[in-house]
Amino acid sequence: MTLLFDLLARLPLSLLYRLGGPFGWLVYWSSGRYASRMRENLRLAKLADSDSEYRKLLHANIREAGRSVLELPWVWRRPLQQVVDSVVACHGWEHIETAQAEGKGVIMLTPHIGCFEVIGLYLAEKFPMTCMYRPPRYPSLDKLMHQGRERGHMKLAPTDLGGVRLLLKALKRGEVIGVLPDQAPGNGEGEWAPFFGRPAYTMTLLGRLVQASGASVVMCLSERLPRGAGYALHFSPLSFDSVTSVPVQLNAALETLIRQHPEQYLWSYNRYKVPRGANPPAVEGIAE
Repeated sequence: MTLLFDLLARLPLSLLYRLGGPFGWLVYWSSGRYASRMRENLRLAKLADSDSEYRKLLHANIREAGRSVLELPWVWRRPLQQVVDSVVACHGWEHIETAQAEGKGVIMLTPHIGCFEVIGLYLAEKFPMTCMYRPPRYPSLDKLMHQGRERGHMKLAPTDLGGVRLLLKALKRGEVIGVLPDQAPGNGEGEWAPFFGRPAYTMTLLGRLVQASGASVVMCLSERLPRGAGYALHFSPLSFDSVTSVPVQLNAALETLIRQHPEQYLWSYNRYKVPRGANPPAVEGIAE
């Protein structure tokens, strides 16, 4: 796998972008479950006003999904400075500076949209950052993931109690941590909250981190630019009121972000699954 990643990383980003479209269609037609979940999640999100608009969005999402796979070797295996330089626009950076000035740490939320892998490397090149990640099943992939992500001032924290402790320690030092807010948590680690009109088991960790540290929360979208021209980062602050639960407010904010570039969201992800041992919500339409 490392050899394959190294070979693909030698290709220019513009070529990987062009190859990503056909590759996305290849994956789509070769996996019925993958294709079915992508179609279902995208259609039920009701982002298109007509069947023709839905098909247009679906086809764009298939191509973007392929590009997200082929760009990963480039992001993980190219020299860090080249990856950082691929960010050609950065909107809302002042929100990072304002959050850091408060001195209580910053929680960076990066959902599965665009090239979210670039965000951590871009930030970790500038200051210490700890990102939570779910270790893969295969040790070789885990090693590759560490090599690709733990560069600059980046540290990885696994999705367990020890990892949560690492995140809290980083916040107490006034540092930045990264969390994937739309990753389905395990049983007992979330609650059901609406996400594009359907209940999704949503993490409660974010609320606990904010309560324990007083950290500021910033969301970031890494937009994949046309023809492999690089990436544009979009930062926006997120605050929570005391009336509505944090998972409900979080999903509402994620919806707003995703609507900016719905074709680049990972609609094939099993976001609506019921974690093993958890009670499903008392509604229909939840994926087993």
